[in-house]
Amino acid sequence: MSAPAAALDWAQGVWDWAAANWYYPDEPGRGIRPRLIEHIRLSYASIAIGLLLAVPLGLACVRWKPLYPPLLTGVNVLYAVPSIALFFLLLPYTGFSDWTAIVPLAVYTLVILLPNVVDGLHQVPDHVRQAAVAMGFGPLRRLVRVETPVALPVIIAGLRVASVATISMVSVASLVGLGGLGRLILSDGFRRQFDAPIVVGVVLVVLLAFATDALLVLAQRLLTPWARRDRPRTGSVRRRRAAATAAADAPALASTAVAPLGKG
Repeated sequence: MSAPAAALDWAQGVWDWAAANWYYPDEPGRGIRPRLIEHIRLSYASIAIGLLLAVPLGLACVRWKPLYPPLLTGVNVLYAVPSIALFFLLLPYTGFSDWTAIVPLAVYTLVILLPNVVDGLHQVPDHVRQAAVAMGFGPLRRLVRVETPVALPVIIAGLRVASVATISMVSVASLVGLGGLGRLILSDGFRRQFDAPIVVGVVLVVLLAFATDALLVLAQRLLTPWARRDRPRTGSVRRRRAAATAAADAPALASTAVAPLGKG
């Protein structure tokens, strides 16, 4: 059998296994679909909790600047602890529940999101804040209506990185009986030395990461419509440059065309 035919036969085998094991109606907890749903639940819960913690902590660090260095050092120290160690440390307190995976993953998400929240709020121009104060905006209204929308692109940029990292790290929780698609990769794949679960698990994790990133990009476009209006279109920029170049070259071309007439 040639190499392309063997690769096609292998891919067909992976597809057949995925189709046969996608879902078992008689056993709701078995199959690929329940693992995918568990992966989404653990990932999105960790990201949401990390964001809910990062926003108020970031606001506090902007308001009280001496708080930021020790707080950032603390979360970085927690980030240095291996995730597997945190999973096993939490097992006596949380058992084999979702919180065993959500708590460490939310802490890791916080490490990425906290600097982005602080940096985003620091990038708000002073004249924007002063204009809001001149219009009679109080601190809370200024924060919600002015500062947060301006800082939103930086915050969402950090959220995109944190989301992709969290979705990939959820698989490690399969070592303590959780982990969603990680069970396919580690339990059904590596331990049984079977390629199909590994390939299906990895592909679904990558697709989930891409889909989440695309949703965040769409959310940013919807929440910051002024960014789209302010960004010039490539075609219009090129047309304006071409028109400016033509206008600059017009006198030289006219003199070139008129010169032969003068000699005659």
